Amino acid sequence: MLRLVRAERLLEAAILASERGQARDASALFERACDWRRAAEEALRSGDTRRALELAVRPPGEAAVAEQAIAALASQPQLAEAAATGLAGRGQFAWAARTLEAAGLMAQAAGAWERAGDAVRAARLLEALGDPMRAARSLEAALRRDPRSGPEALALGGLLARFGRDEPAIRALQRVGTAAPERREALGWLAVLFDRIGLEVAAKEAAKEHALLGGISPLPPRLGEPRATLFRRYQVQREVAASPTATVLLCADAIGGGVVALKLFAAQPGATPEAMARLAGDTRAVRALGHPNIVPIRDLIEDARAVALDWMAGGSLETRLARGPLAPARAAEIARLVVTALGEAHRIGVVHRDVKPSNVLFDAAGAPALADFGAAHLGDGAVTITAGVFGALAYLSPEQREGRPATPRADLYAIGVILREMLTGERPSVTVPTRLRPSQAHAGLDARHDDLVASLTHADPERRPESAFEAVRLIAALPWPESTQAGASQAPVEGKASARSATARLEPIDGGAVDEWTGRRVERVPLTLMALARARAFARVDDPCLQTILRVDRDDGTLWLAALPDEPLDRALSPSEHRGLAEALRALHAAGVAHGHVDGHHIVPSSGGTAVLRFAPSAPPDASPLTDRQELERLARAGPR
Repeated sequence: MLRLVRAERLLEAAILASERGQARDASALFERACDWRRAAEEALRSGDTRRALELAVRPPGEAAVAEQAIAALASQPQLAEAAATGLAGRGQFAWAARTLEAAGLMAQAAGAWERAGDAVRAARLLEALGDPMRAARSLEAALRRDPRSGPEALALGGLLARFGRDEPAIRALQRVGTAAPERREALGWLAVLFDRIGLEVAAKEAAKEHALLGGISPLPPRLGEPRATLFRRYQVQREVAASPTATVLLCADAIGGGVVALKLFAAQPGATPEAMARLAGDTRAVRALGHPNIVPIRDLIEDARAVALDWMAGGSLETRLARGPLAPARAAEIARLVVTALGEAHRIGVVHRDVKPSNVLFDAAGAPALADFGAAHLGDGAVTITAGVFGALAYLSPEQREGRPATPRADLYAIGVILREMLTGERPSVTVPTRLRPSQAHAGLDARHDDLVASLTHADPERRPESAFEAVRLIAALPWPESTQAGASQAPVEGKASARSATARLEPIDGGAVDEWTGRRVERVPLTLMALARARAFARVDDPCLQTILRVDRDDGTLWLAALPDEPLDRALSPSEHRGLAEALRALHAAGVAHGHVDGHHIVPSSGGTAVLRFAPSAPPDASPLTDRQELERLARAGPR
């Protein structure tokens, strides 16, 4: 009884100290009363982040407060390391690892994950640090402790396969049990590896089981003899082109007649059916347009990741550009017709995202047409972050390379790069600045043509033409010479890469920063491996109820986010806010990420009955789609705690 009375008095004193703003005293009193959550919150208020973290992780643990403390420690590596050492001394290895990772201390974080028993996370960090051998040893040690552990076996198999150790990779992947959640992804790898070492029957069996579990076949159809027939319709004549992402075959169409280009997209282990579904959706929509400057699509074979296109006998623009610049009139004609096709696609909601010279093809009469609508979906959906997983990097818009989703104006940027290349003959690069302006390459071109190209390729999407149809009007409004007369005698200006870092673009203002290039307010968080993976999912989902990812600044070690008002939720969610956030979370979960912080601190009310969920660089170990949904439902009923 006396203990109860004493605890009540301590709580009363703690609450009084908190109300008076005496956060340090309040924290000490709450700790004496064994109220770890409020003790941690008050320690955080007082600025004692290390102590706040130590209090927040005491059982049963207060993940939200711990995450706030870790975020505060992220910019103080020495203090974070000291805090992690203290946590490790108490056996809190997982929290120690999260603290070290947030502070960018990846090697130490890997060691902490190993001690926490999470060899998969440790291996990911070690591989990213360029130490795959230690990553493999960590996973092998975990498998010795539990030979049937699916996550470790899958991670080890994938690691060995990426480094060409095919047979050891197969042995590791075969440890994944038939009922394990990792079985489907393991089978995708096994099919590829069996095929790689020539075990065709084993590869087919693995691919068959992979398909039964809902995977897309990771193997292209076997070509066999030169006259093999694929899909009971297409008789193979010859291979036209091959890349890491696709193989193109010239085939005779036994049903439709004539010849076709059959494009077989390469599958990646672990690829989801959603990517093919998006490709199929875009393909059907564009096919229905029947536009004369879009390569006609004859057939879509979804389960085999293949598309049959009309054969374009005139080759590609990439091949044509290898011979040098085009006459301005011809360059303008090609650009105008391709942009017209893009305009019609944009009108029905399809953005190409991968416009480049190899996707501009010509028929026998020399008429240009655009191919591969939707094919970009078969790359990593995070391409806006990794920039270059699909397509040629120099043709991707700056916003795609910086982490923003592609819009119709991203396609216009690519057209501007292609037009400049057609006029100057200069191959574009993201590392070497352009040396020639169009007016320097052709005597008949002037500042108006330079301005048009500059407008199309402006770094700010808002400064580009507002639509493809506006771009067509601008191209058509200028005179374009028919000859290939060389430019004026002025020497090309040697390009020199700017030494100015991306961070120099930021202007401090009101405790935040504004990107001088775009005028947008920016928030930055430390760039960790976990933060990057979660940012990729945010960018892939591209939902208005999720905070926008703007840029990955590897030089500065930060992620740039669109700044949000500092207005945490202080009430229950409205029905429309709840619906919007529920849909955003469903998409985020489908992308493989649980948010882990669905709370009042991470939800910002917006105008028009919507709310925005802040990006969180990491999540607590117990984060799951279920806990996200539960927290969202609680916020809809009762509001923040």
